Amino acid sequence: MFEIRFLSGNKFKIEEASTILKRVSVSVIPINEKIEELQTADTHNLVKDKALKAFQLIGRPLFVEHTGLYLSHMNGLPGGLTQIFWDTLQAERFTQLFGSAADNSVIAKTLIGFVDGRKFEFFEGSIKGSVPVAPRGNRDFQWDCVFVPDGYAQTFAEMGDQKNEISMRRRALDQFSEYLENRGKV
Repeated sequence: MFEIRFLSGNKFKIEEASTILKRVSVSVIPINEKIEELQTADTHNLVKDKALKAFQLIGRPLFVEHTGLYLSHMNGLPGGLTQIFWDTLQAERFTQLFGSAADNSVIAKTLIGFVDGRKFEFFEGSIKGSVPVAPRGNRDFQWDCVFVPDGYAQTFAEMGDQKNEISMRRRALDQFSEYLENRGKV
């Protein structure tokens, strides 16, 4: 089994990445180091900066990820600023503002940045959805309770493990695992 380091302090993201990558014989080694993130709506710049800082600290091949919401009603915001946005609003206020909006559509995107000391690569996954009029399901994993993927009646929070089959993180990790397989790393 190939090991890869994943800089994240979020146990839910670590569990999802571990479950998804285990299918292709990749073992995720969590790295819980605090890296100062850029505060920018430019997710590619945010992820690359974070990955390069982490590599400088760890000195081993690793990946980082950022998952954000891109609200149609807000012209694609908050994007790279999703965490600040979420920490300020939380579930109830978020659904009050966007669940009843004339356009409650949203895209959830995960951007993975992988660095090995020689190369830097991006892998992106996205899924379209909508914001419900009220939060539904467990609220432990941030905005999962306010995202209903297109074609489904449940929020990510209500889906349980089914989320891992369709999520933006799954799509990005599938691209990443294919890249690792093609490089002969797995």
